[in-house]
Amino acid sequence: MRPLILATTALVLTACQPRDASVSDAWIRLSAVPTNPSAAYFALNGGSKGKTLVSVSTPAAGRAEMHESMTSDGMMSMTPLKTVKVPAGGKVAFAPGGKHVMLYSVRGGTRPGSTIPLTFTFADGSKLTAQAKVVGAGDPAPE
Repeated sequence: MRPLILATTALVLTACQPRDASVSDAWIRLSAVPTNPSAAYFALNGGSKGKTLVSVSTPAAGRAEMHESMTSDGMMSMTPLKTVKVPAGGKVAFAPGGKHVMLYSVRGGTRPGSTIPLTFTFADGSKLTAQAKVVGAGDPAPE
């Protein structure tokens, strides 16, 4: 009986631990013109405490910037984002037509069908790395 009580206690304590932030569905659409920037998309989950994203980087690009696309008076524009808050238990989507990461000077050799790492840096200094699937300019988003 005692081992069963200990196992149940351990399971309950594990379930109560705070969940960390996570990234899902990461992918990159390469630009049709190799000298133009490509874009990265993903879903960022805030975990049990929430997080503030301050940057995204990858060894496959010279520079990465967070942006948000918007439409005003029928005109599409893009504005840089310094930070993105992800609430506790919440999710923020980086998707075409909205928030995204522009990847400048994508390294040669980055090809559709490959995966590359994206590193997410948060205001508290923590980092998280996720693998992003690479698709070509005219390809559909990965499922």
